[in-house]
Amino acid sequence: MYLKDLKFSLWADFIERNYLDKEFRELIEAGIINGATSNPAIFKNAILSSSAYKEQLSSLGSLPAKEKYEAVAIYDIQKAADILKPLYDANDDGYVSIEVDPYLCDDAKGTIEEGKRLFAQINRKNVMIKVPATDAGYVAMRELVGSGIPVNATLIFKKEQAISCAEAFREGVAKNGSKVDTVISVFVSRIDRALDDELSKGGVDVALSGIYNSADIYAEVEKMGVKGCRTLFASTGVKDDSLQAHYYVEKLLAYNSVNTAPVETIKAFHANGAKISVLPISTQIIEEHFEKIKNLGIDFNAVLDKQISDGLKSFKDAFKDILESL
Repeated sequence: MYLKDLKFSLWADFIERNYLDKEFRELIEAGIINGATSNPAIFKNAILSSSAYKEQLSSLGSLPAKEKYEAVAIYDIQKAADILKPLYDANDDGYVSIEVDPYLCDDAKGTIEEGKRLFAQINRKNVMIKVPATDAGYVAMRELVGSGIPVNATLIFKKEQAISCAEAFREGVAKNGSKVDTVISVFVSRIDRALDDELSKGGVDVALSGIYNSADIYAEVEKMGVKGCRTLFASTGVKDDSLQAHYYVEKLLAYNSVNTAPVETIKAFHANGAKISVLPISTQIIEEHFEKIKNLGIDFNAVLDKQISDGLKSFKDAFKDILESL
């Protein structure tokens, strides 16, 4: 773990074949990262912009586009898992995540079947199957964890989603009979990007809504105490030049948590970030901030609903772009 006394881990939110061969290994050997995550947008950028995939893709001939995508993605995930295996064996995370087809987000049966199939095909114990936090997703999470498959619940913006994920994980662990590692991926910076222009005009402090929302969810997950389950802070890269590159890592550093971030964000935090726990944050401070948002006439719940919808759409669009390009 990056900070052992806090049980705090840094995972790289990036996968690309040439990167896995060099920089990924270097970051692991330096003790900077101990896991990795991927999503359809990450694979889209890798496959469409890197020459590292041309040879494999040409060898796949006339296979259907989704089978080509899976062949490429599985190869990369297997490679990352093998590189991370010594960490996993040492009980130091060592996980890499792969997401199910985002078009299955409302299909519990399809998600379960694909999750089990991908886990079997990849054939590595240190792989997490990534499932969006929808009603169908909760059913799938319960079944996958109940089958002993580690799960990364993704696209969490609301406390209610996190509670549903944690309950699904608890039930799955009970069915499995032993601990199964899981993470609840809470998205952070997208909330600030959606709100901050309006908050600034209304005199409300910016670059805090995502942090306070995530801190509130983290406190709930910790309170629930599901065996093997941690909060993972995602969407922690900075798009606003007025913020330090490592802002969303430093401001959410917490006991028993994971932060998955772009490689450059991780490097910035390693070089310049304060390595002290800042969570939990006082409930009063959080409530006062959201009361100010409410007083501006902003429906924060509606903002979160839109972020969930937009997030699912962005993953579907990226997945569609990959398949059309293959």
